[in-house]
Amino acid sequence: MGPADETSSLRIEVVYSPAPRVVDAVSLRLPAGATVEQALRESGLLERYQLPAVDRLALGVWGKRQSPGDALHDQDRVEIYRPLKVDPKEARRQRYRAHLERYPAKR
Repeated sequence: MGPADETSSLRIEVVYSPAPRVVDAVSLRLPAGATVEQALRESGLLERYQLPAVDRLALGVWGKRQSPGDALHDQDRVEIYRPLKVDPKEARRQRYRAHLERYPAKR
């Protein structure tokens, strides 16, 4: 890639977390005007984790929800979001109950 190509290409990172505390990140160089969907397909993460169709995924760029057809900018981080298994409020309640069982209040 020559100097002219450097300015007309985008440096993109695509990330997916298949499990808690596990992150798979893929760095890409894409042509200017590339979309979120193009980055996902180039990353290989869809096939690697057998993810559903792009239009059924929850996607974002730097924590803000995006659509597959949205254009990317240089140094964007495309994120594939997993569905929550437990509502965060319910998870907090469960941790609190477990704590009470382990450390009952002295009366």
